[in-house]
Amino acid sequence: MSDTDLDAYCRTHQPRFVDELSAACRIPSISADPAHRDDVRRSAEHFAAAALAAGFQRAELIETAGHPAVYAERLADRRLPTALVYGHHDVQPVDPLEEWISPPFEPEVRDGLLYARGAVDDKGQVWMHLKAVEAHLRVRGELPLNLKLVVEGEEEIGSVHFDELVTRERDRLSADVAVVSDTPMFARGVPTLCTGLRGLAHVEVEVTGPSVDLHSGQFGGAVANPAEVLARMLASLKDPVTGRVLVAGFYDRVREPTEAERRQLATLPFDEQRFLEEAGGAAAVVGEQGWTTLERLWLRPTLEVNGSWSGYSGAGHKTIVPARARAKLSCRLVPDQEPDDIAERVAAALRALAPAGVRVTVSASPGGRPWVMPGDHPALRAARAAMRHGFGTEPAAMRMGGSIPPVATFQERLGLPAVLIGVGLPDDQIHAPNEHFDLDQYARGVRVVSRLWDELPAALSGPAA
Repeated sequence: MSDTDLDAYCRTHQPRFVDELSAACRIPSISADPAHRDDVRRSAEHFAAAALAAGFQRAELIETAGHPAVYAERLADRRLPTALVYGHHDVQPVDPLEEWISPPFEPEVRDGLLYARGAVDDKGQVWMHLKAVEAHLRVRGELPLNLKLVVEGEEEIGSVHFDELVTRERDRLSADVAVVSDTPMFARGVPTLCTGLRGLAHVEVEVTGPSVDLHSGQFGGAVANPAEVLARMLASLKDPVTGRVLVAGFYDRVREPTEAERRQLATLPFDEQRFLEEAGGAAAVVGEQGWTTLERLWLRPTLEVNGSWSGYSGAGHKTIVPARARAKLSCRLVPDQEPDDIAERVAAALRALAPAGVRVTVSASPGGRPWVMPGDHPALRAARAAMRHGFGTEPAAMRMGGSIPPVATFQERLGLPAVLIGVGLPDDQIHAPNEHFDLDQYARGVRVVSRLWDELPAALSGPAA
């Protein structure tokens, strides 16, 4: 059968595909909230049943020390290449609830958009894969490759047990390539493949002065103020003019982008004014001198203060010298930075900045390595052909400023290259009220993935694979 027959099947059944996704989105699988623990399990069971209904030969839950994942497989012929599809069925909390136009777990279609928590991140993009399998089996009777599926239940809380799961299930998860649909396109009408992700490192710092809050009239100006000390310490981590991080060795292992990579980014239709609007109405772009906004977001490492708190913050005034001040920081990392190395370097810099009169306690923890996919990898060529088929134009390559830790896990633990082939849009409001999935993107996504299963076998079996 021709590819147009696959497309015709997908178009004919698209209304049902939307109804099925809506049913999955009714389950409030909020992994961060212990009150929804049973809902996360119910979501996993729902996805396992859907995998069997789509035509996977086997589907079951994989238990972890936290929430369960789903594993499914359809092994057409062990001589064929194998793809491992990754996604997640857990979702973000819905606060602030009052800002939702419709209830987050009562899916509603308005103006061609499906509104629900998890609609695009990531239930909808996992559902694309299930429906692509269904289309192949209903139209052609079998898949042209072997497929394995793992749908995590803890991605939104940092994939805290995923490394252990992959190590334990290493043999079962063996494959030739990982395929991940948990990313957006650069813009509507600009089909995009993500070829790189930044890594992540975390640091927490506490500055302690007196054992209790002190009266500022009796002690202010004569003892160290932890809030003031912490503010100076944090400000000292960056050059206010160049935007460079001043931590010793921070840039030592940074892999500098090639001129070709910088030229490629310059071809993307970046709208700075729209970016500022999406950034909550920020007044101007800032950052490391000598780099464009996209380069700062995708190719350069950062250090950010995620939160700081100290003293009194209630109504009115309370004239004190606070006893302590705290802050949380994170660093986004690029190849070839190591998260544990950077976290320890930042921690050491904070300890070195501690003045007399206070005690400084710092803890550091890595959050995930950066990842990049070679642009000439055969699996990426197959993905380009699939995106071109679904959107009618050549896809662009982009990186992402965020992190998807399982992608690096697949590379490190299983030796798997990964194809990141998502169809979300930047304004889908993931993690925010009124998350939605554009139903045209959803339909195109099913056709893209259906075509990908046709393209991958030849790409992975060819002489360049």
